[in-house]
Amino acid sequence: MLRRCRDHERANHRAPCVWSLVVACGEARTAMSDATANTAVADVEEAMKDVVDPELGINVVDLGLVYGIHIDDENVATLDMTLTSAACPLTDVIEDQTRSALLSGPGGGLVKDFRINWVWLPPWGPDKITDEGRDQLRALGFNV
Repeated sequence: MLRRCRDHERANHRAPCVWSLVVACGEARTAMSDATANTAVADVEEAMKDVVDPELGINVVDLGLVYGIHIDDENVATLDMTLTSAACPLTDVIEDQTRSALLSGPGGGLVKDFRINWVWLPPWGPDKITDEGRDQLRALGFNV
């Protein structure tokens, strides 16, 4: 029910909805905002699985390139991400795919905007790849 109402809000839906009623109650708002934030982070993480490393053909989540996701009160996502190499020239491609994954879709997408904070510490290594990512790499012929 909250997701639907958040979608209504993003689409500038003016009809009363559950979200509006929850915001009117301070205690409920605090409890619900924690739950909503957790759900939103999980939704963003899931959407980031549509962002594929152009060289390896595996999504950035399963490659372990997403180090953290934070969504502020303005519904702007900040993603702490790294690359397999600091010299990777494909940051623009990853940023474009992220824009499509997070900002497009019904009601304008999952978040209002996003920012990628490129980080280099800790350095990426094969130990960051998820089990699903390892399975995908093996299917492509990599020995991981």
